[in-house]
Amino acid sequence: MEDAKSVATLLESTTSKIQQLQRAFAELESHRAVTLGLKWKQIEDHFHGLEKSLKRRFTVLEDQEKEFEMKTSQSRQILEKRQAAVMAKEEASLERLQEKRDAAVATIANALGKHRNGITQPDSVAPDDAVMDSFDEMKKLSDNDVKALSNPQLARLCEENDAQGLHKFISDNRKNLASIKEEIPIALKAAADPGGLVLDSLNGFYISSDDGKKDSNLLGLRRTCIMLMECLSILLKNLGDKSVSKVISKDVKDRAKVIAEEWKPKLDDLDVDASNGNSLEAHAFLQLVATFGIDSEFVQVDLSKLIPMVSRRRQTAELCHFLGLSEKIPSVIDVLLNSGRHIDAVNLSFSFELTQQFSPVSLLKSYLTEARRVPSAIKSANLSPNAQNDVSERELFALKAVIKCIEDHKLENEYPPGPLQKRILQLEKAKADKKRATEVAKPQPKRPRANGIGIAPRHTNIAAAADKKLYARMTDNRYAPPTQYMYDNRPYAYPGPPDTHIPQYPGPPDTHIPQYMVTAPYNMPPNHAHYYPTPYQYQASYLH
Repeated sequence: MEDAKSVATLLESTTSKIQQLQRAFAELESHRAVTLGLKWKQIEDHFHGLEKSLKRRFTVLEDQEKEFEMKTSQSRQILEKRQAAVMAKEEASLERLQEKRDAAVATIANALGKHRNGITQPDSVAPDDAVMDSFDEMKKLSDNDVKALSNPQLARLCEENDAQGLHKFISDNRKNLASIKEEIPIALKAAADPGGLVLDSLNGFYISSDDGKKDSNLLGLRRTCIMLMECLSILLKNLGDKSVSKVISKDVKDRAKVIAEEWKPKLDDLDVDASNGNSLEAHAFLQLVATFGIDSEFVQVDLSKLIPMVSRRRQTAELCHFLGLSEKIPSVIDVLLNSGRHIDAVNLSFSFELTQQFSPVSLLKSYLTEARRVPSAIKSANLSPNAQNDVSERELFALKAVIKCIEDHKLENEYPPGPLQKRILQLEKAKADKKRATEVAKPQPKRPRANGIGIAPRHTNIAAAADKKLYARMTDNRYAPPTQYMYDNRPYAYPGPPDTHIPQYPGPPDTHIPQYMVTAPYNMPPNHAHYYPTPYQYQASYLH
């Protein structure tokens, strides 16, 4: 503030300074010998302009200083309020902690007093009752749960124990499957028997179509069954161990065992290679065993045999950990390698930290080598075009799968994908060239005639086309001057129209060739007045 006052004082003294300068300038002008180019008015205007500019800048600085002081005071007030709120919370927390501490001390003192007096409290059914009460509270949908549900119909279907309606709702809302899967564990709290509801939803899992093929509806139903069992597992994770035993009661577990016993013989008929690591039947069986805790009823060897059938499912690693099959994974990886599924083997080795035992880079290189190898049956056929295409397609698919595996597991430093990408470009270019050559080699389709009757080839030279049809032999001098163009092998001729009829001259009786065609050159005028429909007379433009 003192600096501002001093600046204001200096600005106020500017007028007196200008007057002193004016007197000095007048005195200088009275003593000058040479006329100066400046006038006092110009100097005065210049200094007045400087004065106004300085005053304007000074006013702006004052306004900014006031605004800064106001913001500083506001920030200081906000900090003081926050500090007071934090202190109040700390005091409230200390008070609550002190109350709990006092209550705990009192409880311990009462227990010690009762123990000293020989009074014992039987541990009756109170813990189970508490567990049951907590389970009932967890089953009830709270206000927060209702707000979290964007599909309230899910809670209503679970409350009504409507498994078929649940299936239909999920099928009709496939586009919002991600959000539905997040809300089903919450909605299952509204069910009186969540485990029984999920078991009811498994009805029809093995109903196949009439032709024995898997239609899209059946595949959708099986995916829904698997998702409901996964959602029930999520609900069980949020409950305590004792609460889980209430959700999965003995009756529910017995029902799950019966269903598992019915499904197990059907899995024996599945082809491991045909499922290609994506079997919904095997996945559903393992999920059923894991969710309802009936893994003790089956031998681990039998369960581990199902892992190759679900090796490409994203839930495989979690299921194996939950079922205690981690020790069986090396033998599973060996099965995958023997069946040529190296990519699945690499994924499992990373999931179970077996990369030291099964080197990912070595497995990927071995996979590419197997993909480039030509089968002996094809070698004996000397690689027909179709066989070459099959080999190229197999290698192209393997290269893309290896590059994706490298990106997923961050193996770029150990196995650079650059050469693989170049090889992909070469194969795709060769494939495009073969396709282009095949299209060029195909015969062009014939075009129909103008009158729509029959199909004939298109000719750009009508006269040449007529010559090819009417004459058996054409000499090299067919484009010679008219004096040398003779109809040597023409056995007969048709007369023209009556108004332009060219008279026939007698010739040899055996050929009946007109005399003028033998002795005189064919010398018709360049332009005809009429069109001759006979195939032996042409326009002059084609002959001359």
